[in-house]
This record gives sequence, C-alpha cells and structure tokens, in this order.
Amino acid sequence: MNPFTMLVTYGLPFLCVLTVLVFVHELGHYLVARWNRVRVEVFSIGFGPEIIGWTDRAGTRWKVSLLPFGGYVRMFGETPEEGAERPPLSEADKAVSFSHKSLRQRAAIVVAGPVANFLLAIVVSAVLFATVGQQLTSTVVGEVVPDSAAATAGIEPGDKIIALNGRPVSRFEDVAAVVMLGLGEPLHMKILRAGQSLDITATPKVVEQVDIFGDKHRIGLLGITSGKSGEIVHYDPATAVYMAVVETYRRTVDMLKAIGQIIQGIRPSNEVGGVLRIAKMSGDIFSRSVIDTIDFAVLLSINLGLINLFPIPLLDGGRLLFYGAEALRGRPLGPRAEEWGLRLGLALVLSLMLFATWNDLVSMKVIQFLKHIFA
Repeated sequence: MNPFTMLVTYGLPFLCVLTVLVFVHELGHYLVARWNRVRVEVFSIGFGPEIIGWTDRAGTRWKVSLLPFGGYVRMFGETPEEGAERPPLSEADKAVSFSHKSLRQRAAIVVAGPVANFLLAIVVSAVLFATVGQQLTSTVVGEVVPDSAAATAGIEPGDKIIALNGRPVSRFEDVAAVVMLGLGEPLHMKILRAGQSLDITATPKVVEQVDIFGDKHRIGLLGITSGKSGEIVHYDPATAVYMAVVETYRRTVDMLKAIGQIIQGIRPSNEVGGVLRIAKMSGDIFSRSVIDTIDFAVLLSINLGLINLFPIPLLDGGRLLFYGAEALRGRPLGPRAEEWGLRLGLALVLSLMLFATWNDLVSMKVIQFLKHIFA
C-alpha cells in the first residue's frame, strides 16, 4: 500500500473522527467559560500556524491550524505569565478574566471539556439505540466447552446467568465484557436452573487472542456460548437515554479496569496504543460500516474524556488537582510549584506518547520491516 493510499484509508477517517471529538471537547470549555462571562480569545482546532479563521463579535478568534492533532481554547487571564506581562487589569478586564473567577467557576470550565465528551457518547448512543436499536443476546447458556472454566465450575447448557459479581446482567454481551477483562479473577455467578437460583464461582482461563487488526491481547475465557439468537431492541427516547448512560458507564469502568491491569502488570503493556494504531483501527472500521464507525467514535470520545481527567499536570485532571490543592490550602499554588508540575506533566505525557508510538510501530511491523531493510 503506497503512502497516498494509506493516508486516504487510515489518515482521513481518523482525522475526521478526531476533529469532531476535539471540537466537542473544546466546545465544552468554551460554552461554560462564556456562561461564566470569561473572555475567550482563541478557539483552535489543531496547533501551529493558522490555516483559516475568523473573529466573532465577542472577540474570539475561531481558527483551524496546521497540525490537526488536538486543539485548545485560550481564555483571557488564564495563566499567571499572561497576567504578569500585562499592565494592572481594570475592573472591566477582571470581570472577564479566567484567573479572577471563583475556584468553583474555574473548576467547572476545566471539567466541562471531558464532560462534553461523555455527553457526546451518551447522546450518540441514545440516538443509535432509538433508531438502529441495541443488540441483545440471551444470557441462557447454549454450549459449554469441555474442560473449560465453565465446565469445571459446573455450568450446564440451559442455565440462565442473571448476575455477575453481585450485579444483574440482561445480555450476553455484558457477560462477555466482564469475562474478557477478568484476568485470573474469580467470577461469582448467580444462575437459574430449572427455576432454582444457584450460586457458582468460576475462574476464566487467561488466553492470548489475535484481534481483526492483528494485535495480540490477553483475555479471560469462560467457555460458554449463548443458547438463543440475538435480537435488536428499539427503545423509546427516555429508555434509550437511560441505556446509553448505562453503556457509557460500563465502557468507562472497563477502560479503567484495563488500565489498572496494565499498571499492575496483569495485562501486557504492549496493549497500550497510540495515534498510529488508532488511525489504523479508524480506517479498518470505517471500511466496514457507518454504524461501526459511529460506535468506534463513541468509544474514542469516552476514552478522550477519561484520559483528560487523569490527575496529570498538562491535562484537565492535572488542573483540577491544582484546584483541589488550592481548596485545601485556601490559596493557589505558587508559580514555581505550577511550573514544576507542568514540566512533570509534559515529561509524563511525552513519555507515554513515545511508548505508545513504539508499540504501534512494533504492532504494525514497521520496526521489523526496517530491520529487514537495514540488516
């Protein structure tokens, strides 16, 4: 595949999805900032030199910049350096300055970006559930694989799984999600057998599986299949929103659990992917169907919102961490403390980006290709 074809196949779908998600994220910051009467100076999609832009009546410069990976909203009085370089602010300027807003207002503006991504995921999922419908597969066990974890635990065909680890389940997809992430963890299951409720504990076997993109993952395997064919369920608007909230919450918890397993060493660190792998997945999924692409965008939106809440300086979560310290101390951290925090955050983010990019290059066999060329 030549570079131009790779760009069209993988790069463009990824940039389209990323641009929408970044715009929604930054729009969350912008709207709450304006609601709190903060002057927004720049709303940029991308970084670097401006390609195209315009200035609205409120004085905000809306622009698209050369480097399309990300974006930002710059607010008047946002950084201590900005306030130091300018002459003393007038009362009118203080009224629209970010740094002169209350702690609660500043925190609301910062958290609004990640919240916007979660809301986008909920809204899009709700629309899909109300129009296209949600896939529901019965939790009645069809086949039990011999010598599997399920067979060892005593699960039989015809059993209906009604709860996992104390939480009710209504579709086989929920069971599969819990099992796949449960690497070596016992599952406490409540099942119905011939009208009687039974408690069974099973420990899924950990296996290595290659996904449709050629990447290897460690997953839990219980060894059962659903005994009944799936059905597409359409919801009324209210129920669709509720189910979208439940699905967004479940995906968020699954992401946190997977990240926790990587940190603990239970899950291999080579599963951490970066921009290249996400771009490849975007292109592959885009070629399958529009619905799959939309669902993948929902997953990325949740991912973007969650990662930005991590308490790492340079991310929204890092700023919220500073505000938490300010609330406890009764006054903001000093400029030197914030400067060192931002340096640490930058080092962590760059290190993670380099690590993820290396994993991408290995996963996509670029390193192997280069070794073969220069060997």
